[in-house]
Amino acid sequence: MCAAAATAMRQATGALLEADLSLAEHVLATDAAPDAKRTECEEHAYSLLALQAPVARDLRIVLAATYGAEKIERMGDLAAHIADNARFAHPNHAVPAELRDTVAQLGDIAAGMADRLATFVTAPAAGSFAELEDIDMTVDQLHAGMLAQISAADFVHGPQVAANLALIVRFYERG
Repeated sequence: MCAAAATAMRQATGALLEADLSLAEHVLATDAAPDAKRTECEEHAYSLLALQAPVARDLRIVLAATYGAEKIERMGDLAAHIADNARFAHPNHAVPAELRDTVAQLGDIAAGMADRLATFVTAPAAGSFAELEDIDMTVDQLHAGMLAQISAADFVHGPQVAANLALIVRFYERG
């Protein structure tokens, strides 16, 4: 699921930055798969809870897996929202040229967080979740910087573009 979320985020960012309609539509078309995986994970967790009655450590693992599946699935949904913005703006770019580097950074960071989470799941000793918190601080700073730029009096692209950009950066920030 983590790899699928990272791929979706990379593709959505690519669609957004390149005004690529077919890539945006691909992201939207593949969004149902992570939803199904999350449901499968939840059903498996419910079965484990009901049939195995796990104790302490095992219970924490089951609950953490369910929580993690929900968060990763949400990242896929956010990627779909980003792709939807690219589709809506097509054939134009949804992101003005002077802001594309910041959006590219946000996309790279979001996809990288999903990749890093996959590493934590498969090899827990490979790092700590504190790393993700540090990365999240960078995302928060980029988010705040973008909001400052688009709400400035000298923002020349108009209120519609500003509103769409506020949504787009919020989708990255929530990922």
